Amino acid sequence: MTVKSALTTELPRSATALPLILAGPILRKVSSQELTLWFAVSQPLTGTFTLYHQAEQSPLFDGEFSQGKHIRIGERAWVYQVTFFGEFPVNTPLEYQIETQDGLLTDLMPDLLYSGESRPMFIIKTQADYVMHGSCRNPHYPSKDSLVAADTKVAGQRIEERPSLLMMSGDQIYADHVAGSTLDAIQQVIPLLGLYDESFDKAPVANTQALFEHADNFYGRDKLLPDYLEGGHEIIERVPRLANWLRRKSPVFSSRESGNHLITLSEFNAMYLLVWSPVLWQFVDNAKLEQNHFQWQGNTLDAKWQKLWIDEKVQIDHFVEGLPQVRRLMAHVPTYMIFDDHDITDDWNLTVGWEQAAYHNHFSRRIIGNGLISYWLCQGWGNAPENFDETFFSHIEAYFDHPSSDSQDSLIDFLYRFEQWHYTISTSPKMLVLDTRTRRWRSESKMNKPSGLMDWEALSELQMSLINEPAVILVSAAPMFGVKFIESLQRGMTWLGQPLLIDAENWMAHPGSANTLISIFTHTKTPTNFVILSGDVHYSFVYDVKLRFRNSSPNIYQITSSGIKNEFPNALLRVCDFMDRMLYSPRSPLNLLTKRKRLKIFKRDPDLPGNHRLINRSAIGEVRLDADGKPVDIAILTAEGQRVSFPPINAK
Repeated sequence: MTVKSALTTELPRSATALPLILAGPILRKVSSQELTLWFAVSQPLTGTFTLYHQAEQSPLFDGEFSQGKHIRIGERAWVYQVTFFGEFPVNTPLEYQIETQDGLLTDLMPDLLYSGESRPMFIIKTQADYVMHGSCRNPHYPSKDSLVAADTKVAGQRIEERPSLLMMSGDQIYADHVAGSTLDAIQQVIPLLGLYDESFDKAPVANTQALFEHADNFYGRDKLLPDYLEGGHEIIERVPRLANWLRRKSPVFSSRESGNHLITLSEFNAMYLLVWSPVLWQFVDNAKLEQNHFQWQGNTLDAKWQKLWIDEKVQIDHFVEGLPQVRRLMAHVPTYMIFDDHDITDDWNLTVGWEQAAYHNHFSRRIIGNGLISYWLCQGWGNAPENFDETFFSHIEAYFDHPSSDSQDSLIDFLYRFEQWHYTISTSPKMLVLDTRTRRWRSESKMNKPSGLMDWEALSELQMSLINEPAVILVSAAPMFGVKFIESLQRGMTWLGQPLLIDAENWMAHPGSANTLISIFTHTKTPTNFVILSGDVHYSFVYDVKLRFRNSSPNIYQITSSGIKNEFPNALLRVCDFMDRMLYSPRSPLNLLTKRKRLKIFKRDPDLPGNHRLINRSAIGEVRLDADGKPVDIAILTAEGQRVSFPPINAK
């Protein structure tokens, strides 16, 4: 059965006023040979891209959009990614202009420019000497957006002072924790753009429209999402009757806030357009449901959810106000991304038991697959376009050219087998961006024991890519060296059979991956300087790591900045910070009982009053490196605009 648009019979009145550019331009992969731009547009895009030296009128390069690729995702929505090939100047200011059928980019979007600019500017830096990085951007979390603070800082910098790149290391969206007003906006955008409908097999709802009309559409989707029987796996062969007593029904989608979990591909796609651009918010009536007394299709939202809706909407309104600056930042600074769990769903591939439950259920397999399709379309594609060959695009086009349930499932099956989400950025030092989600080292002893974040083959490939490199930047969504006290709590919950309760996943949780990872750092031919950039945990910290029992040790720096718009429960973090300081100092004998006993970890103090080493503020990270790839300045820029640095241990 062919899938039609979510609304094909009636064109929304506001659709006739849609601007050409819905989201973007986002500057993605750049190098001396290629420049990549990402757009979402409301009609097929024609025109040219022109590159200039700073302040010059004669172009040094121009290219046609027709030489790029585009995917039609709805009746009035296309995603374009265009990579221009040539010999481009490096380490010098460049400007670009885009001429479309509707006019010049700078006329269509004058707020895209920083003060004094006539065209957007950027530099192709061969050295990663200044990197902004962060993760975990939850639109309705009650803090400011750190990407806005980053844009404000870039606005005050000379072009030569700007970051080499922006690295977003996971949870660019929260598919499993969506505000009610955001889900409402998503469902208004879908018919506005005519994003494609889809049908479901073996699910509580038959298709997209049935979902939107369902009584549990808002704040009740956890009732629609599938369950599975958990527990009893280890003894089921020995004592089957006893195993049945131990088994319990658990949700596949384990997020505690999954009442508005994204389900359809159209919802995922609309979410990206709404978190990266202010354009579509102009066409959203965010007070419509409130004015209708929270009634839709004969359903009425419960009073407790009405209150939550109103509270969340205050934060969403603030979030939307900052989107013009977020769009401007990503149009000027080369931006790279990698997924983590919330881009798809909480606890994604955490245990082999979770995987079996999720992928053996047709409905959950479709939902997770929809997240993966949308991730590729809006994030993964631009990181390393060369990873996606004609075979890959044949699967993409088979679905988007002729949307149907069969072609959608076929594409999802292909993406589940795909193993090239990781990539390398060819700067100096080179950056290796790791896929810690889809190539997991699965536990062979227990179904509910956390999997290793990368399997032996993936770690072996990582080691080969490090050999004889003088320095390297590793991007790992989760910290490789985390807060040991918190990791001990996670291990305890795993022992009690509850790994999903506190996301018990870290690099040390699986013996095989932990030992292999540490062996990589102890290898004699690996880099002198390791910089590890991480997020995920919703707090920021910096560790200096040395090898024990070695006269010469590589310099290892674990630099964690999280979240861009999220924080950890403060009272709990203060307890964990204190206990970690007491129990796991570099000289503590307890370290000898851990998997990282071959390492000595020194914890940097931030330049703030007090004794807290874990900083619990929404922030974006900043790292400056010298010519040898050694950090000379490590800091976070908080969402409030305050700079907090982590000076070397002997320098405070």
